[in-house]
Amino acid sequence: MAFNLKNMATEISSIGKEALLSRLFEGSGWINERGCAFSGDGDFSTVHKVFMEKVDFDLTYNPLRHLGHKLALNVIGELYARFSSPVGLDVTVALSNRFSVEDVQDLWEGISAAAKEHGAGHLALDLIPSAAGMVVSIAAWGSTAKEVTEKRKKAQSKDLLVLSGDLGAAYMGLHVLEREKAAFQGTPAGAAPKQPDLSQYKYIVGEYLSPYLKPDIPGRFSEAGIIPCGGYFVSRGLGDAAKRIAADTGLGVKIYIGRIPIASKTFEMAQELNLDPVTAAVNGGDDYRLLYIVPLEFHETLRRDFQDWDIIGHLAHSDVGEVLVTPEGAEIGIHAQGYEQ
Repeated sequence: MAFNLKNMATEISSIGKEALLSRLFEGSGWINERGCAFSGDGDFSTVHKVFMEKVDFDLTYNPLRHLGHKLALNVIGELYARFSSPVGLDVTVALSNRFSVEDVQDLWEGISAAAKEHGAGHLALDLIPSAAGMVVSIAAWGSTAKEVTEKRKKAQSKDLLVLSGDLGAAYMGLHVLEREKAAFQGTPAGAAPKQPDLSQYKYIVGEYLSPYLKPDIPGRFSEAGIIPCGGYFVSRGLGDAAKRIAADTGLGVKIYIGRIPIASKTFEMAQELNLDPVTAAVNGGDDYRLLYIVPLEFHETLRRDFQDWDIIGHLAHSDVGEVLVTPEGAEIGIHAQGYEQ
């Protein structure tokens, strides 16, 4: 991974927006379905998110291909949380005149790669001008099988909380990138900027820049006969997800600290930065994990057939609130950004 340097590139105005859009779809197997309503079998769900440069991403260290892929996964992950399969993506990119044809191509390659990986058969793209950098708006459509909505049970106390992977790594990776960015931009005038060596941080930096979601997650659960009572895309920390679960179900949430999966590289970086890895897992972000509420009756099925998922806790009576349970059995209230403390 290299920090971005300015290169000679083709101005969008030299070929025009419509010609660029045609070039992006040429030979891709998709047509640009601007203005079309996507449809499919079963119940439909939609997700719409807007991502802003210098707020949601920093182009100093986010390669545009990785960024496009990551932003597409952000909305696809929300569909999977709802137990929906992706059908289509409608993308609008606002660009200032500092962006080139090659920049748009890189961004779109990442977005379309994510669409292909996750079976989204419909794509739409539009480009509009921006006075302030890059803004990416993505609306995603997903289809939920009728049997899911018909058989889904209401969440209740003792239902299990099941997580798709380790937490905190992306937050630590962001710390590394911000630290190296400061050094990169502090290069003395006249000296050539030195690209940072991030090889020892490959895992945590990769989790931030290029997260991964396994395709067809709902299909795997359905094949096992499991229909979650609800699901959450954990991209703003586990604490945020716990707060949303409590608000949506009216129940308490117990998460056991000893069961939260945290990678060894995350522990190492936390020690280097003098940070608490559990705090990174609970209050960090960009982990791109799924958290499902699964009826207690499927406990053995989860243990047998979903060993790559972790049972990290369960729902409880509402008077419990949202708590972390220590190995000694003490309960600590969960705090999350954006919520009153």
